[in-house]
Amino acid sequence: MRATSKPPTVPAEENGEKLQRAVQSVEVGGRLLLALADGAGAMSLKDLAAAAGLTPSRAHPYLVSYGRLGLVEQDAGGRYDLGPAALKMGLACLQRLDPLKAAEPVLQALSTQTGHAVALSVWGNFGPTVVRLAEARQPLHVALRVGSVLSLFDTATGRAFAASMPLEALRLAIAGPLGQATGASALASRSEELAVLRDELRRRGVARAVGRPIPGVNAFAAPVLDLHGHPALVITVTDHQDRLASAWDGETPRAVARAARRITHRLTGEAGGEEA
Repeated sequence: MRATSKPPTVPAEENGEKLQRAVQSVEVGGRLLLALADGAGAMSLKDLAAAAGLTPSRAHPYLVSYGRLGLVEQDAGGRYDLGPAALKMGLACLQRLDPLKAAEPVLQALSTQTGHAVALSVWGNFGPTVVRLAEARQPLHVALRVGSVLSLFDTATGRAFAASMPLEALRLAIAGPLGQATGASALASRSEELAVLRDELRRRGVARAVGRPIPGVNAFAAPVLDLHGHPALVITVTDHQDRLASAWDGETPRAVARAARRITHRLTGEAGGEEA
């Protein structure tokens, strides 16, 4: 019998598709580890399986294998929790994670998307300090450069820090070399303004500066949070008012908030950080 020849196989890449092989069982089992990470403590097989969207009988073989690897362990009551190997992996990730490195591609993407100047700032010895800067597509004649120290209450960057820092840390930061009493007094004098800033950040996801400290220049900023919920850095977009409107509901402030959530997700793994 003469064999019938088969048509040649066209690689997926030539069809405009990128072939990505995946192992479904790894993804299924990974749901158990993520469920344990999200849980408040050790979990029974029934509860853990339900949290991962599996039946107990399907979940159990995965947990046996993870137990052999040290990724999970059981307590005296038979409940499951993350094991020493999971701790080792988590600590290794934390040691290798650089917030600025994680934020760099997001800064570049936001700059390309908006065309505005985009800055990353950290809390330095003298307050909010610019450490990365992507220039605006059109010239922006402001004295903003790497190393610039920004006003705490007169800039969007400073306001984002003030609105997201713990009050005690903020009081000590304001005090600086002047002493704790001075810091407490300064913070008390700004209590109403600070309450407004915190409410705006909670509702809008960003802080805003309109025509300040430079007339005609607007800015929006959002904090990137660490595992403790404290600001690791702040991402800020700024431009001339003709190119960057001051409205809260514009696309740019939404893009800044999304960018901050993406970096936060990279640093903490918190759900929702990858929102588009």
